[in-house]
Amino acid sequence: MAVQAHVAIQIAKALGACVIATAGGSKRKFVEGLGADEVIDYTAVDFTEAVRDIDVVLDTIGGDTVERSLEVLRPGGHLVTAVAEEDSELAAEYEAAGMRFSSIAVDPDPVALRGLVELVEQGRLRVYVQETFPFERVADAHRLLDGGHLQGKLVLTV
Repeated sequence: MAVQAHVAIQIAKALGACVIATAGGSKRKFVEGLGADEVIDYTAVDFTEAVRDIDVVLDTIGGDTVERSLEVLRPGGHLVTAVAEEDSELAAEYEAAGMRFSSIAVDPDPVALRGLVELVEQGRLRVYVQETFPFERVADAHRLLDGGHLQGKLVLTV
């Protein structure tokens, strides 16, 4: 995953955004603890029926979430996907609806990294580690990663 949702929630809150997040029921408290103003349990409620007029949707899931997010954005809204490639057809669909569509990738950005360091130093951004693996268990870490539904980062130690 290009962007960890747990980090994105904290950054959005630090920038003053009202954050509505989706999470399975067992992760609700964790996501609320990150600062989300509202948490929608996607196992019980379809997010497209729960929210409207959203300024920005950050897609860290992929699949049909990109297409379905068009329903919840306000006119002029912006979908940013961290998992789907730049898709000219989808971008054209969003543009025709009066919205923006873009994908992000992780590239070195010293200015942005300094901003993140400041948030960490201020205690406004924490990276959560779900599990640490010795390098010899890299296959176990990959299996867990491939299974999805992580609550934080996986760390390999050498």
